[in-house]
Amino acid sequence: MRKIFAGMPWWVKWVAVPLIALFVFGGVITSVLGALISLVFKLLLFVALVAGLVFVVKKAGGGRTKSSSDW
Repeated sequence: MRKIFAGMPWWVKWVAVPLIALFVFGGVITSVLGALISLVFKLLLFVALVAGLVFVVKKAGGGRTKSSSDW
């Protein structure tokens, strides 16, 4: 691969080839990034909702201690 690019100008290696790659694989890249961002957002939302639920239950439960018969 290095032999192919050895005689090429710098702009072919650093500008043209990445632009062609973005043009060809742009849809795949954006869909993968969109899926990752969506997954992270849903994970953070899940963590926030569980933390809120734990907070509300602890706040509403007051100072009640848990015994072995409280199941």
